[in-house]
Amino acid sequence: MPRVIHFEIPADDPARARKFYEGVFGWSFQKWEGPSDYWLVRTGEEAEPGIDGGLAPRQGPGGTVNVVDVESVDATSRAVEKAGGQTVVPKMAVPGIGWVAYYQDTEGNTIGVLESDASAA
Repeated sequence: MPRVIHFEIPADDPARARKFYEGVFGWSFQKWEGPSDYWLVRTGEEAEPGIDGGLAPRQGPGGTVNVVDVESVDATSRAVEKAGGQTVVPKMAVPGIGWVAYYQDTEGNTIGVLESDASAA
């Protein structure tokens, strides 16, 4: 069954947001070495329950996005459309990580999906 594996926090001011989450929760941030401004968020130790996430400059309206691990972005896209949702950001590669896409559900919430594939380019 697909599960939430990651969250993404959009920020108007990423430095301010990092300072907030570090101060409130003690989360740590590491700049991702990929092709975009993105910080990996570590929320705890591996043995603790919970997930880690990311922080990026805001690209549009909306808040925190949950990212779900899926076997196929293509199949998920078809399922989203069939269920009445719509594609917000079509399938794209995250080099060395996999394929992602973003959708809007029937209630206007944004949700992301990730198909792991280290060969994605």
